[in-house]
Amino acid sequence: MSKQHEIDPPVPPSGFGCVECDASGGWWFHLRRCAQCGHVGCCDSSPSQHASHHAADTNHPVFCSFEPDEDWFWNYVTQQYVDGPELAPPLHHPLDQPVPGPAGRVPRDWERHLR
Repeated sequence: MSKQHEIDPPVPPSGFGCVECDASGGWWFHLRRCAQCGHVGCCDSSPSQHASHHAADTNHPVFCSFEPDEDWFWNYVTQQYVDGPELAPPLHHPLDQPVPGPAGRVPRDWERHLR
């Protein structure tokens, strides 16, 4: 797959939280956004690691951080940082959304659940 097919800049993010965690009542540590389809999933430190599962299941290898003040891209196939263009907004979850999140679903002992 060529680089141009791994990143689709005008595609907006799927939402402000991990799609699968929101559907199942789960929680996340940090969020990652698929640079190809906009799917927002939780990072590999999160209990469910939905971003990397999405990358493997869909053959969408490039994700970017969906955290405020972070502008990096990661390729799950090569396991390397890569350059990427500016994507369609929003570029991160709302500033009032807690990390970890979302509010009300994070266990008190959340640090013990990180990978």
